[in-house]
Formats: sequence, C-alpha cells, structure tokens
Amino acid sequence: MKFVIQRVKHASVTVDGKILGKIEKGFLVLIGVCESDDEIIADKMVKKLVGMRIFEDENGKTNLDLQSVGGELLLVSQFTLYADCKKGNRPSFVHAAKPEKANALYEYIISKCKALVDIVEQGEFGADMKVELLNDGPFTIVLDSAEL
Repeated sequence: MKFVIQRVKHASVTVDGKILGKIEKGFLVLIGVCESDDEIIADKMVKKLVGMRIFEDENGKTNLDLQSVGGELLLVSQFTLYADCKKGNRPSFVHAAKPEKANALYEYIISKCKALVDIVEQGEFGADMKVELLNDGPFTIVLDSAEL
C-alpha cells in the first residue's frame, strides 16, 4: 500500500464539475492499493498517517500531528501509484489491486480515518477526478507499507 501525503492549506476533488470533497488545513492523501494488501496493512498505514508529525509547533519545528492542529483529511484513490515503468514508455499497472479489492480497502481506510479525525472527505473510486490543492511547504511524503 502506498500513501502520498501532501500537507495542504486547502484541497478539493471534483467529478463532472461537482465538488465531492473539500478540506482546509490538513492532508491530501493519494492512496494506492496492491494485491497483497489487507486490513492489517491498512491499519498500520492509517495509524502512521494520523500520527505523522509534519505541522510546525510554536518554535517552527515540524512536531505536531494532524489532530494537534485540527487538521482535515481528503482521501483519493489512485491506482497509478503502482505504475511499473521498467519497460518502454507506457506504464503497466499489473501490480495494482483489482478494482473490487482496491475499493473495499479504500472504503475501509476511509472508515478508519473517520473514527480518528473529525473531518474526512473523499474522492470517488474509479472516477475521472480533478484534484486541486495548495501544497503547504511544499511538504510531500511517500509512505509505503513495504518500508514499515
């Protein structure tokens, strides 16, 4: 499982001209799921995500987590995080989970986050989404379950 975590001032996701999710200060998280992922891995990733201390404290040190700053989450499924670009110029997505499994884990992650964070917004699984954000810093972290 891969999370691309972007600390944002604000972010939104739109489908067919309609805003589905919109947040202020917090994290925009792009979520990629592979075939070997399960709920145990998702639990570890959510715990790491919510505990990520990348907001500045009163001394300017990145020492505060999402809950300490009243941060919000925008969760967006993105199978392209599992692109394999080793051969040629056209990426292969054979390592990404099949849609049924990926959507089930995406929904599971959303439910786990909602239990821990007051405001959790989301995109639409499998849709052509337009994502807008103002990256704060910029501050972007790639969290890969293979490295936990």
